[in-house]
Amino acid sequence: MSLSRFLPFALAGLLAGTSFAQTPAPAPAPLPAPAAATAAPATPEAPVPEGAKAWILMDHASGQVLAGGNIDQPLDPASITKVMTSYVVAAEVAAGRVSLEDQVLISENAWRQGGAGTDGSYSALAVNSRVKLDDILHGLVIQSGNDAAIALAEHVGGSEAAFVQMMNDHARRLGMANTHFRNAHGLTAEGHVMSARDIAILGRAMINDFPDHYALYKIREFTYGGIRQYNRNGLLWKDDSVDGLKTGHTSAAGYCLAASAKRGDQRLVSVVLGVDTTSRNEGFRLREQGNLALLNWGFRHFETHSVYGAGEQVAEHKLWRGEADMVGLGLAEPLLVTVPRGRYAELKPSMDVPRQLSAPVAKGQAIGTLRLSLDGQVVAERPLLALADVAEGGFFKRLSDDFWLWWESE
Repeated sequence: MSLSRFLPFALAGLLAGTSFAQTPAPAPAPLPAPAAATAAPATPEAPVPEGAKAWILMDHASGQVLAGGNIDQPLDPASITKVMTSYVVAAEVAAGRVSLEDQVLISENAWRQGGAGTDGSYSALAVNSRVKLDDILHGLVIQSGNDAAIALAEHVGGSEAAFVQMMNDHARRLGMANTHFRNAHGLTAEGHVMSARDIAILGRAMINDFPDHYALYKIREFTYGGIRQYNRNGLLWKDDSVDGLKTGHTSAAGYCLAASAKRGDQRLVSVVLGVDTTSRNEGFRLREQGNLALLNWGFRHFETHSVYGAGEQVAEHKLWRGEADMVGLGLAEPLLVTVPRGRYAELKPSMDVPRQLSAPVAKGQAIGTLRLSLDGQVVAERPLLALADVAEGGFFKRLSDDFWLWWESE
């Protein structure tokens, strides 16, 4: 991830050069390309996964959607549900409310509803036994055990229903607008849905929030009770850069796969949902082929740049009636932007700021909006915030500024 400095200078000049006149900031002149740069070739269209109902490719660092189809359509996610199940468990472990060393009771409910007698994957957990939470978590992530999901839900939440409420609470907090969970395992249930975008958001959150837990997703096999269990994500064997996430399949959901890969400093998250075929091998092939083609396309044709750091001054704005004549503007969080390779210099910055700004101003107060555009399309938009408190000036300062504000208004 590279750090280029010409965008801050362009934006600072944009606002500093116009704010004293108290007019809206005009669009800046095109940013100069580096001397050695050559015209970048056109980016080819993304490869559409064959047979998929929905699909997406997201840059992990910036969160930008690079390509997709039906990305907000709520669909049956099957066992991709278990990514949220493990996210909730990881959150409870991190908060100290449960421990990886806990001995978890395998209830008759977990055994009957998620065990060998059901039409789904299971971890072969013996009824009424007690199993270390860490072992069950491995079974959940690697083998995709439905019995493991229910046992964890009952242990962490007290009941599966209470745990599902925790899942939905986390989904809302993460901004997963087209997701609703009805169970912890992903077997088909009315109203149990996720969208491709929401799955990518969840995968990004898992990697960011609980990297040690995410490391489980790249383990290819796990032996428990003398039974060797293999990870169902076939991409782990086909591409060394892939280190997660999760497969899913039911007759209602079709064949699904969420994947993530890291090459160099860049990480991408891809999701393919709802591949419809009666052939198990064909379903495996198409969901893996679709994800891998998206990942290869994204790594080949896109790059991510760090533009501003959190709290870094982007520009200054003229301030009336204050103890200071200027207030610095910046962003609450780092701004990263993903663009086609070789086109970073073509980004066009612009800002919407008030025509007149008067004290007092509080640190963190929203003052305007920063936008970065490419080919006329906004690729990043963030609120501009005041970087410091500025109190009202004294009587004579306010009187003087009021006069000049009146003069400009005439």
